[in-house]
Amino acid sequence: MPLTWDQMIVEAADPVALGGWWAQALGWVVVDDASESGAFEILPAPDVTPGLLFVPSASPKSGKNRWHPDFRPADQAAEVERLLALGATRVDIGQGEQPWVVLADIEGNEFCVLSSRP
Repeated sequence: MPLTWDQMIVEAADPVALGGWWAQALGWVVVDDASESGAFEILPAPDVTPGLLFVPSASPKSGKNRWHPDFRPADQAAEVERLLALGATRVDIGQGEQPWVVLADIEGNEFCVLSSRP
């Protein structure tokens, strides 16, 4: 019996702010705005999974993420600039010189923006 990936849970100091940031960064839709459930959920489109579910956490982030997403845009430089304008920051997690760019979202969660495929 195969597994179907439904969503990734993201613990956040502010689920609404972080979920809203990722909705804007990914161009996804908000399907639960945390007004009743306390969780903020975004999907690529209504009823399309997998999605991201942002839940409250009192624990601060500590250290480098052990799992992070990689994104491959059509234009790496333009996408990095767009994400930086949204509030992402460049981070050094010891990657050295690489063809990808490591960024962090507004709560410090790392992700990579890969170079475009030839």
